[in-house]
Amino acid sequence: MIRFRRSAIGLLLALALPLPLAAGDSAFAAPSPRAAHGSPVVPAASLAVSAPSPTLATESRALAAETRGGPAAHSAPLELPRPTGPYAVGRDTLHLTDAQRRDPWVPSAGARELMATMYYPARPGTGGAPTSYMTTEEAQLLLKGSELADVLPAEQLAGTRTHARTGARAVGGHHPLVVLSPGFALHRATLSLLSEELASRGYVVALLDHAYESLGTAFPGGRTLTCVACDTVKDAPKDDQLALMAKVATGRAADISFVIDTLTAAPHRPHGPARRYSSMIDPKRTGVAGHSIGGNSAATAMAADRRIRAGINMDGGFSAPVPPSGLNGRPFLMLGNLSGHAPDGQEGSWLPNWRRLDGWKRWLTVRDAGHFTFIDLPVLGAQLGIPDPTAPIPGKRAGEITRTYAGAFFDQQLRGIPQPVLDGPSAANPEVVFHTP
Repeated sequence: MIRFRRSAIGLLLALALPLPLAAGDSAFAAPSPRAAHGSPVVPAASLAVSAPSPTLATESRALAAETRGGPAAHSAPLELPRPTGPYAVGRDTLHLTDAQRRDPWVPSAGARELMATMYYPARPGTGGAPTSYMTTEEAQLLLKGSELADVLPAEQLAGTRTHARTGARAVGGHHPLVVLSPGFALHRATLSLLSEELASRGYVVALLDHAYESLGTAFPGGRTLTCVACDTVKDAPKDDQLALMAKVATGRAADISFVIDTLTAAPHRPHGPARRYSSMIDPKRTGVAGHSIGGNSAATAMAADRRIRAGINMDGGFSAPVPPSGLNGRPFLMLGNLSGHAPDGQEGSWLPNWRRLDGWKRWLTVRDAGHFTFIDLPVLGAQLGIPDPTAPIPGKRAGEITRTYAGAFFDQQLRGIPQPVLDGPSAANPEVVFHTP
């Protein structure tokens, strides 16, 4: 499912990637007000964002024709790569409500709601069947918003095979906690590969969907909430859009702190589905990571919550900047695509925020990568035989790099295991570039 168009998703996510552009720059055109519509997630897998044009419309039609006539993607089963860690993976889903905060996008809805997919290290051979990737309705909304509903059946995407199992018996001990936040308008399932990998290595993972910030997320009571935030940004004056994306990041930072509160304070509550996780989690070893605006949210959460020991921004701009005082010496990894996030690239927010990071830090970029390289979509697209010429790194390799560097970072920072792969360039990963501006 990849090689997707640049127009819908790319322009929406451009709002999370502040681009100081010269007039007339065609490679990274500034988004127009209609550019932010909540209709993404279809990867051109590119940070490059172009204004809507007949050329892009032609490209979209060509993609659909190419896909229909290409290697029969429609009947091919999709599957996440098998995790590499020593543990099996358990999975559960939590509905969490923060009664202390009103939803920022739909105040009439009342308290802020979240959906969290929980992953944890489990004993092999326990639990039921592998869990579903997402619901068919969620997949339909994702594909419709991406204008790919006639290219890939929703049932096929929803039926992507995973390796996590419900009801699996957790392994003993107290494990580090990692909270993950997806890109703007993207469903949380797009970070499933990384979630399963971390759980297999011994982490408890809370993978979040933030209410009204995805194309479609199922909530209890038969509700499917859509991207009101996308429409809010789309309809705002152009000069206000960056401030609204900063609002997304700060709101998600509050969500992340609330989730940490809920999962680590659960033993003091007599009931509640989150209670079982408190016995698994070491609250002194907590990390956070995210893709696109989720990566900005990771840094924003660290700035506001000193319990978070380490964070990763995967290809997100800093609509909400790191404070001048830094992150109190805590480690942070910036992992992005080379064309957009090199120090001399046109995405201008990384360099000033890099300078504010005051602890262990790395600035890594990946050659031939795009904006979506760090999530599940390129991996699944490769299985369908749909390449992305704007981000030619193979989908399988994209998944390997993400797992290698995100996993190494948290192993070193939360578990104290030295990771030479983080010390500098390596022959095993020639695509990865280390920057020290």
